[in-house]
Amino acid sequence: MLIDLPVPLILGSMSPSRNALLKAAGLEFETHPAGIDEDAIMKLVMRDKGAAAGDVAEILARAKAELVSSRHPGALVIGSDQVLALGEELFQKPATLEEARKTLLALQGKTHHLHCAVALARDGDVHWAHVETAQLIMRALTPEDIGRYLADAGDAVLSSVGAYQLEGLGVHLFEKISGDYFTILGMPLLALLSQLRKESKRTP
Repeated sequence: MLIDLPVPLILGSMSPSRNALLKAAGLEFETHPAGIDEDAIMKLVMRDKGAAAGDVAEILARAKAELVSSRHPGALVIGSDQVLALGEELFQKPATLEEARKTLLALQGKTHHLHCAVALARDGDVHWAHVETAQLIMRALTPEDIGRYLADAGDAVLSSVGAYQLEGLGVHLFEKISGDYFTILGMPLLALLSQLRKESKRTP
């Protein structure tokens, strides 16, 4: 093991992409979803605090890590979340293919930003958090282009903010991307691994 933690590691999410990233990095962990209402929290934060997109992503990541770690005493819990911003408008995962179509129509031909946050918590207390931002330029797409993409990609688009997966068919939608690739996939992995190496040197 490249990283040998003194306590159990838990991913507070059932996200397939985050799960795959951690597995590919050789980490041993369990998965326990937080089950929080992300849309409700995002709307509350935006209304009461006027938070920026990166702040919203961090608040959501912290909420997940705090909640799951309170249920699993002693374990180190990873919470992560991603918010897409097109100007001042924020997007979360589409609930239906029709919502996915509307999202892609809004994003096509424009530049948007993905704000991705990760947090580590133990016993209900977050002791580390990190946010990274990537910039993506989507190609100009016709409604027919989007229809064909959704027909080919299917329900998989519902698991991703922005209705695309860059590691899959979604790559065809883009003209240019700038920023950390892992951040686009759903987790600032390099920053997380750096922190986990520090955690591995601590005593339980």
